[in-house]
Amino acid sequence: MWDNAALLRSIANALFALSGLAILYGAIYYTVHLPNLFPLRDVRLSSAPEKVVAEQVLQVVRHEVRGNFFTVDIDRVRRSVESLPWVRNVSIRREFPNRLVMELEEHQALAHWNSGALVNQQGEVFAASVADALPSFSGNEDTSFEVTQRYAEFNQALATIDLTVTEIALSARHAWHLKLSNGTILELGRDNIDQRLARFVGVYPYSLAKMQSGVRYVDLRYGNGFAVSVKS
Repeated sequence: MWDNAALLRSIANALFALSGLAILYGAIYYTVHLPNLFPLRDVRLSSAPEKVVAEQVLQVVRHEVRGNFFTVDIDRVRRSVESLPWVRNVSIRREFPNRLVMELEEHQALAHWNSGALVNQQGEVFAASVADALPSFSGNEDTSFEVTQRYAEFNQALATIDLTVTEIALSARHAWHLKLSNGTILELGRDNIDQRLARFVGVYPYSLAKMQSGVRYVDLRYGNGFAVSVKS
């Protein structure tokens, strides 16, 4: 093999080409990692947030940015911004030569959760403060999605009698307790929830709604009927 001049030239050319590629790669790698080249000069939000303070977002980004346009850790910046109140999701893209563009998805608060947090329309619990009047949900931490789904179903059933749910409590034994917009409390229990609520909706316009003193409490945990407590 070593006597084959053509083969030796081919090997030499290949080694030379590989060396050139290695040098080129090293030069590019070194260049893009120089902090003074391609510095980040601008961070923009794609739209104005409603709940989040834009300047607070930009301050977090400035604090977390390390490196230049090519080397900045996008995931690190994203995680930091997502830790802010009201921020549900963040997507970040580079815009050559020196800009980051951020798109925020904010939580849409649906209800208070366990008196100390909020739950969004996807059933996710998050920490933030809100001045709006919202329904109140309570339950074990892993039930927020179920309670959120049930809230929509309950309101759909109650819409025919012009009532809505203002409070839901789901006990550790999975029993449902509702408070309605007229102040009436419903005990639905653990089983046959939809049928029990339908029973209430069916009789409400013809009997319960006509009680002059008003209905304080309805216990629907009976096979074929219910118990009623009127307001004093």
